[in-house]
Amino acid sequence: MKRPSLRVLFFLLIVGLLLLLVGCAAPTAEPTAAPDTAGEEAEAQPEATVEEAAAPAEEEAEAPTEVPEEEAAAPVFANTNLVLATTTSTYDSGLLDYIIPVFEEKYGVSVDVIAVGTGQALAMGEAGDADVLLVHARAREDAFVEAGDGTSRYDVMYNDFVIVGPADDPAGIRGMESAADAFAAIAASESTFVSRGDDSGTHTKEKAIWEAAGITPEGDWYLSAGQGMGAVLTMSAESQAYTLSDRATYLSALADGLDLEVMVEGDPILFNPYGVIPVNPEKHPGVNIELADQFVEWLTSVETQELIGSFTVNGQALFTPDSEQWRAAQ
Repeated sequence: MKRPSLRVLFFLLIVGLLLLLVGCAAPTAEPTAAPDTAGEEAEAQPEATVEEAAAPAEEEAEAPTEVPEEEAAAPVFANTNLVLATTTSTYDSGLLDYIIPVFEEKYGVSVDVIAVGTGQALAMGEAGDADVLLVHARAREDAFVEAGDGTSRYDVMYNDFVIVGPADDPAGIRGMESAADAFAAIAASESTFVSRGDDSGTHTKEKAIWEAAGITPEGDWYLSAGQGMGAVLTMSAESQAYTLSDRATYLSALADGLDLEVMVEGDPILFNPYGVIPVNPEKHPGVNIELADQFVEWLTSVETQELIGSFTVNGQALFTPDSEQWRAAQ
């Protein structure tokens, strides 16, 4: 048997060395990495939609809750005192006690009410002794404005006059349609009649009716009281006499037990409109025109007109709203 030659042995040695080198060069196995649970959790979460992604931003951007609008602050007046000269009928009826506190509270002011006859109220305006007038003698009101004593006249409300008298009706006028005819019958029978006699709006109306009847009232049967409406109604009841009254004061007195009845009503001459007039500061510099104008605006507003219409005695409205604003809203 032949021994392998040195050349073969050398070849085998070289091959063995090469195999050994190849084995050493093989990469060592790296340890298995721990599973990336955070990544898996992230992959497990569904992708947020555009809407969801935007939600927090929308919440932040959401407009703040709307705060209800507050009423406009009432104006502040340098002079917070208003002098109102008015007829006794608005006072005796209770209307002013019903509405004036609302104005005072709303504007933080005080109103001095001077209840006199319309003639005296107009005279106060002519002297600059009042800031605003609330009266009921239309022709005289227009003359007051035309003379420059008032800035303008504004319609406020109306009611009517009634001729009232004792239940036994000695002059026989109950149910007559004409106020002038009723006055003529009172004069002919010389039944007692009590006149305001105070140059008021009611007295002015009474004189107009006597003129329409063609009579100048005089004699023991005709009494001139020189008093306000409430006092004249009381005097008439005590004397069981006739008189002319605005309906509002009559109804208020009736609720207090007045013993007089309505005899004549409904004649157009008995219509009784009321107007409000600010006194003119150009002629009377001392007047509080700022507050007077605010009072006129408030009195003629729809809100206050509704208040006037809601004033009742024994379920009967005493005045009918009639401002320009009120008529426009109907």
